Amino acid sequence: MALPIYKSGQGYWTRMLSAIGIGALVLAGVGWLWGQFEVWFTDDTVYYQGGMAVAMIVGFGLLTWWLIGRKARIVDFMIATEAEMKKVNWPSRKEIIGSTWVVIAGTLMIAALLWVVNIIFAYFFQLVNILETA
Repeated sequence: MALPIYKSGQGYWTRMLSAIGIGALVLAGVGWLWGQFEVWFTDDTVYYQGGMAVAMIVGFGLLTWWLIGRKARIVDFMIATEAEMKKVNWPSRKEIIGSTWVVIAGTLMIAALLWVVNIIFAYFFQLVNILETA
């Protein structure tokens, strides 16, 4: 094989999801630069935009392949990360739903408390003529 991948059978999901994340960032950057090139160049903009897009996608694709597939330290870290994630004791669906309701209720209680404190401060500042009444 001409382009071997370091420890190819290990850390598959960590490598794939990292590549997808990097790809999304690169495409977002290409999209942003595409719009900027319309401002920077006035003649033959589409050729500059297309060339820039191809160059960035190929360049960052090769960089990502090198980092995720060939660089030993990074690959070993990703393999170790995936192994640790398999050891995690994940909560059940029922526990997640219960915890979500606790967070929502706590957020609503804090919002209500801050609303009451805001009304009290507004009344106090109107009494001492700092705030004008409408």
